[in-house]
Amino acid sequence: MQTIFVMTKCDLGRAYEVADAAVQSIEQVSEVHSTSGEYDLLIKCYLPDDQDIGHFVTEHLQKLKGVKDTFTIIAFKAFA
Repeated sequence: MQTIFVMTKCDLGRAYEVADAAVQSIEQVSEVHSTSGEYDLLIKCYLPDDQDIGHFVTEHLQKLKGVKDTFTIIAFKAFA
């Protein structure tokens, strides 16, 4: 299983709509957090090992209505 975090910029006033759409319509989305700063949302996703990350981001997350830009972070290891 691959874990990625996608920082997302949204059209003004659309962050909550984008967050709801991501959680409701994309099964790989685990959590969505609203954030301060340059990006509006932090989206945590779990992908199968054989799923192409770039294709997932461009075909699913970037196509959500209201998404302006994304920045993807690939996680290597989780520490508890």
